[in-house]
Amino acid sequence: MTKKQKKTLRRILIAAALSVCAALLTLRYNFGWYLALAVWLVPYLTIGYDVLRKALLGIKNGEVFDENFLMAVATVGAMALGEYGEGVAVMLFYQIGELFQSYAVGKSRRSITELMDIRPDTANLVGPDGALTTVDPEAVKVGDVIAVRPGEKVPLDGVVTSGASTLNTAALTGESKPRSVQPGDEILSGCVNGEGLLQVRVAKPYGESTVAKILELVENSSLKKAKVENFITRFARWYTPAVCLAALVLAVLPPLAGLAGLLPAGWPAGWDVWVLRALTFLVISCPCALVISIPLTFFGGIGGASRSGILVKGGNYLEALANTGVAVFDKTGTLTRGVFEVVDAAPADGVTERELGAAAALAESYSSHPIAKSLWAAYGAPQALDRARAADAQEEAGHGVCARVDGAEVLVGNARLLEDRGIAFVPAEGAGTVVYVARDGRFLGSIRIGDSVKPGAAAAIAALKGQGVRTVMLTGDAESAAAPVAAALGVDEVHAGLLPADKVAQVERLLAGKPAKSNLTFAGDGINDAPVLMRADVGVAMGALGSDAAIEAADVVLMDDDPAKLGLAIRIARKCMRIVYENIVFALGVKALFLLLGAVGVANMWWAVFADVGVMVLAVLNATRMLRPMR
Repeated sequence: MTKKQKKTLRRILIAAALSVCAALLTLRYNFGWYLALAVWLVPYLTIGYDVLRKALLGIKNGEVFDENFLMAVATVGAMALGEYGEGVAVMLFYQIGELFQSYAVGKSRRSITELMDIRPDTANLVGPDGALTTVDPEAVKVGDVIAVRPGEKVPLDGVVTSGASTLNTAALTGESKPRSVQPGDEILSGCVNGEGLLQVRVAKPYGESTVAKILELVENSSLKKAKVENFITRFARWYTPAVCLAALVLAVLPPLAGLAGLLPAGWPAGWDVWVLRALTFLVISCPCALVISIPLTFFGGIGGASRSGILVKGGNYLEALANTGVAVFDKTGTLTRGVFEVVDAAPADGVTERELGAAAALAESYSSHPIAKSLWAAYGAPQALDRARAADAQEEAGHGVCARVDGAEVLVGNARLLEDRGIAFVPAEGAGTVVYVARDGRFLGSIRIGDSVKPGAAAAIAALKGQGVRTVMLTGDAESAAAPVAAALGVDEVHAGLLPADKVAQVERLLAGKPAKSNLTFAGDGINDAPVLMRADVGVAMGALGSDAAIEAADVVLMDDDPAKLGLAIRIARKCMRIVYENIVFALGVKALFLLLGAVGVANMWWAVFADVGVMVLAVLNATRMLRPMR
């Protein structure tokens, strides 16, 4: 517990003891009203002085109608009517409820704080002489070399230059399985180094590092409220003045009707009876259960998702994710590993495979595309080709690459690239991605490249179908490469050979045809997916290996690139919304019942305590279910 919570607990215990003493004294001695009031004021002011002060400050600042005002008016009125024990009890139990919700919110915040522990405090900068200097991570520049000792957090993104070790990536991905790294491997900030000393050349400044982006996303998530959160805020703004007016009418109208002889026979006409009922009405009406539990539920949902390696940028996206009816996937890097390998080659007549492969590898040598890397790994590196032989490389989005190799124009890409240039070629058959190669207008042959499906892809599609979500795959690859993957995974619908603009058009079509009150969620990883991520109702980026542009454009980030986490994210979102609606129905239902019972005199102040504090405690308890991790 915090110091403030401990102080509140001490006040509650002291006020409870003083209340028992006050009750015993008033039972033992027949005090007059003024002495009884003085005795009961001691525990009342001990437990309620801060509520009274906040109510007065609210009135002074023009923000009258809040829970402090309701509690102050109700308890002061009860004390004025001689209901001393009830007045103190209402304030006492209200403070108990406030302490409980403060503890629950604190527990939720601590779960977020644990995530914030991935923030590194220092970095070990390696000097020219090899000496280490401890500096602030923000002071490290791109290109500097830092050392990461065993057990330390990696402070900045970079590339390992020396050393080998294993990394604990649980803080980023939610998975405890260690990841091995060696020279040449990329390393992300926020991971914990295992047993080996690593030297890392920094690739990004601290402000653009993975850990900084994660913390920024989580810290700003509370600013983006869900529609239901905004509704509760607006509801409380109108609801509180309305119940205050209703309480005033309840206190004044029946006694006046009694004076005029208009009350039904048997109804009490005394002012004290109706004023007490009005005060009870005020206590019951306090909207604390909704105002506290709804944001707490979303906060817990975002925190729980973060611990599972799922970053949700706001409660509004959690709400939208819960209503997913259509899930659309990119193929390469999302459902497949994006690690391509050359399967076979088909050189044209008079062309050797070595010549074909060299032309393709050199033309693609400056590209970071997975296909380009696979071509270089198969032909460039084994032949020790000189990248300087290639120049003027230009990428044509969705088609391929045009470059000058040894002075000749070389085209490497899909069939559409050669068709647009009027170059005759022999179509290749079989599964995988086919790359066609031409030099100076002559067809050199084709190379078939295969990509393996991610281990969790089939489970992801099956889980989504089990949740009633229709699945669609959009890809720029040829139909021959896309169809086998879609069939193996059980995807409902597949569209292949798409340019970035075609993907947007397909998403527009799917948005127009989706079921009413459902959302379309798109998951992708490449920079060419950014327009689609922004156009979808919910954009999901593959975070660990995905591009910065995709992560910036997305609403949800899966830090370990596992598509199965999308199904988990939807389950978390739906559980969150289920708890939200449970609390709304429960709180409003109980309050409506007790407001009616209080108005007719059945429910007294003790019942009002349950209708206010009891409902709030139960709603907060229900909300804290979101803090439990889901798998």
